Amino acid sequence: MPTLPPERTPSSGHAPHQHRQLAESFGSDAERYDRARPRYPQGLVDRIVAACPGPDVLDVGCGTGIVARQFAAVGCRVLGVDVDARMAALARQRGLEVEVAPFEAWDPAGRKFDAVVAGQTWHWVDPVAGAAKAARALRPRGLLALFWNAGQPPPELAEAFAEVYRRVIPDSLAARQGAVPAAEAYTALGTKAADGIREAGAFTTPEPWRFDWEQPYTRDEWLDQLPSQGAFTRLPRAELEEVLAGVGTAIDAAGGGFTMRYATVAVTATRTGTT
Repeated sequence: MPTLPPERTPSSGHAPHQHRQLAESFGSDAERYDRARPRYPQGLVDRIVAACPGPDVLDVGCGTGIVARQFAAVGCRVLGVDVDARMAALARQRGLEVEVAPFEAWDPAGRKFDAVVAGQTWHWVDPVAGAAKAARALRPRGLLALFWNAGQPPPELAEAFAEVYRRVIPDSLAARQGAVPAAEAYTALGTKAADGIREAGAFTTPEPWRFDWEQPYTRDEWLDQLPSQGAFTRLPRAELEEVLAGVGTAIDAAGGGFTMRYATVAVTATRTGTT
């Protein structure tokens, strides 16, 4: 799965948004993150654009600008907010406007948007405070859209990958996460987000969306992406190299590539009120 541990609650029992060091570890190799992470289905982008009242989009946890560029490509005006200055710097190099701050502390300064979106990041935001901040930033009838890519490799490869993780990093979340299907784990994150939206008020009843799609990977493409995932961003170099070698051997045994089945799961809600 492309973003295994960050989308799962760490073993301490704390919510993901309370683990700031992990949340901010992705900028350690921002170029790789931007190059290797999967994009989002065009159907999702088009549906969000169709559902919001105008072209002004706020991208929460914009990272290197993967989501922002997809919205800009269909004519939206996008402002990004990210906690990591390294990720923001790369997004700016790609031509995006980004402000650096935790979203809960970010000041909209009276600005209003037609959509607030977050791709693969809302679990790093306090679900109630984040929804309340989004409500402040949205125009009436503006859309809050929170979404995650949940990837599932073929079953035999999923087990082979899990065996590598159990052998090399047995105490890691990567070694434990395989018991729960990816889409189920991400749907649970969406449920927590929806609960936060309800508690914050100012929105219609949250609505789940889902988009299923596939992406082929070569061995080298997958090994390029793997270190950008939260399970591996802080691994010692020797352990990471052992993981990559084991995963690469598994892919070689499967013919040198595979097709990842993705489910992009989303939670959306519309801003109520007239001001």
